[in-house]
Amino acid sequence: MTLNTGDLHKGVTIEIDGVLFQLLDVHHIKAKRSAQVRMKLRDVKNGHTVEKTVFSGEKFVKADVETREVQYLYNDEDLYYFMDTESFDQFPLNKESIENVIPFITDNILLELAFYENDPIGAQMPTTVVLKVDDTPPSHKGDTATSGTKPATLETGLVITVPSFIQKDSRVVVDTRTGEYVERA
Repeated sequence: MTLNTGDLHKGVTIEIDGVLFQLLDVHHIKAKRSAQVRMKLRDVKNGHTVEKTVFSGEKFVKADVETREVQYLYNDEDLYYFMDTESFDQFPLNKESIENVIPFITDNILLELAFYENDPIGAQMPTTVVLKVDDTPPSHKGDTATSGTKPATLETGLVITVPSFIQKDSRVVVDTRTGEYVERA
């Protein structure tokens, strides 16, 4: 399947000169003579990122990526292990290939693993996850939902901004696309 530059968006996996890239960011730039598209790409196999600018209208080959539901098991230094929930096969992924989901991973969480030619290449979290607040400054009398915000460290180590009424050990819903507080769970 071919994609036009207008079809490109964050998360899509494309092939350029036989190399598999995942789009990390896409910016459409309007210019006087011709529009351009600036892309930030991650080489799926090697893990490094590159930036590439192309003219609007160029075509790319969309990689045939399959997704499967997996469960996170554990990590051993830079390798993270997942288990297919249907076949029970286990797959290790290096830290670089899943760095966008690591701040949201908790024990036994279910997520989607992307495969290209039966090799795992990356992971995608659900849109929101529920995480426990490990540490946050205490609230003060009179704090309400609209009175302000404060930092909170979650069980995964992620630090987010929460309303001032959120207490330690509260459970909060976090948007995995932005890393922002959504609501109290």
